[in-house]
Amino acid sequence: MEVKIQSYHTSGFPGEFSTENYTVVLWKGAGVYAVDDINYSYKGYTILFLSPCQKLKMASESDEEVSVLLFHGDYYCIEYHKEEVACNGLLFNNIYLNPGIELMKENYEYILELFNHIKKENSENHQFSKSIIKTYIQLILAIGSKQKNTVSNGPVSNEKLPNKNAAAFQKLLESYFRHEKELSFYSDQLNITNNTLSKAVKKEFAKTPSQLINERIILESKKLLHLTYRSVKEIASELGFTDEFYFSRYFKKSVGCSPKNYREKVGISIVAKMSM
Repeated sequence: MEVKIQSYHTSGFPGEFSTENYTVVLWKGAGVYAVDDINYSYKGYTILFLSPCQKLKMASESDEEVSVLLFHGDYYCIEYHKEEVACNGLLFNNIYLNPGIELMKENYEYILELFNHIKKENSENHQFSKSIIKTYIQLILAIGSKQKNTVSNGPVSNEKLPNKNAAAFQKLLESYFRHEKELSFYSDQLNITNNTLSKAVKKEFAKTPSQLINERIILESKKLLHLTYRSVKEIASELGFTDEFYFSRYFKKSVGCSPKNYREKVGISIVAKMSM
């Protein structure tokens, strides 16, 4: 399957939804959803962006329709089109931001209409369908990127000033995650206690430092598996694992499949093929 539209109701949504595709989920209502066991509340019109093998659970206060767009990285590569839609690292593959966005009603209805156009083109399957569908996907991602960028860069209220310790932790993590996996390293660098750092990070990102360290390692693992031809052993070494088999167990515990199986499911990106 390269691209597909699926429809559910929140009452019948799979207990744990996961796929090898990039996934865009569109729905309305109120409740809670969990991505990789991190809970987020929602209210109104919501669009959610999931990378391959992320896990989604949903609990709604009412029974609403859920529309799901799935596309494989071989069909539409977000890395290859990054200059057009700027979604990689914003909509997808960002461990620090909520993966969902609250939409205005008109944007929700417009994106839902684009979903229906994709479904129609898929059923017709004429010679131009693939190009038309890619254009619709690009438009959906561009709208999502514009909306999320507006939210991320919006005015900061006095009630929600960025926490200095949390921001400093994020900066340190991006520099040292490959080789420093213990909370104590980061708290020592900031000259604060583990408990102080944990409270600051949890308040800012709704995740513990240990969760973010793990997610950052897994995110880089997925990137290297998808965007390069490096062996699992080479990737393990690059990420500070002396034992390839320990790395594989570590990856499988978080993702649900081994690095080798992940690469088989998700494929190797056209970006890697172009750089050969």
